[in-house]
Amino acid sequence: MAEPAYRNANYEDILTLPDHRVGEIIDGELHTHPRPAPRHARAYSALGYLVGGPFDGGRDGPGGWWIIDEPEIHLAGDILVPDVAGWRHERLPVLPDSAWFELAPDWVCEILSPATKRTDRTLKMPRYARGGVTYLWLVDPDARTLEVYRSRDNRQSARQNDTITTHQALPNLPKVRAECLSGYGAPESCGPTEHTQARA
Repeated sequence: MAEPAYRNANYEDILTLPDHRVGEIIDGELHTHPRPAPRHARAYSALGYLVGGPFDGGRDGPGGWWIIDEPEIHLAGDILVPDVAGWRHERLPVLPDSAWFELAPDWVCEILSPATKRTDRTLKMPRYARGGVTYLWLVDPDARTLEVYRSRDNRQSARQNDTITTHQALPNLPKVRAECLSGYGAPESCGPTEHTQARA
């Protein structure tokens, strides 16, 4: 008996997923994972305050960015859904009317979990680099770490510190501690501590 023909996943496969699953298509294969657990969700909240405030809202920061949770991004045939992503207004003056983005973000942050860690590192990271994403963060709430990658000519160089400084992470980002971005820092110690112009 003949084996059933393999079929690449398509957008309809994503649309038919239950509400509690997030779907992505990578190399024609459907990847799904559950909505975030509380620890993962707490890291979302920390990022919203520490990154969204300065960059999207212009609070103690430069403004001029769109910072969006779980945007759907279509890149070179893949459909990727990072946990958080950001676009500079100068590259994306107006948000699209569609439910997805076709322009690669300037910044992507993935919050690692047991269900997503392998996909985030081995499948999505190289696609972000090839697609033109300049800054990639990997936040691990369990290890309480932040890894920062900057892509240059489609190569990624890793930088990781207890304190992530402006030019390492994002232009004009106030200095913050990695544990704050992973959702564990005490609120009184996790506000922006210094605002410095990034070096070219």
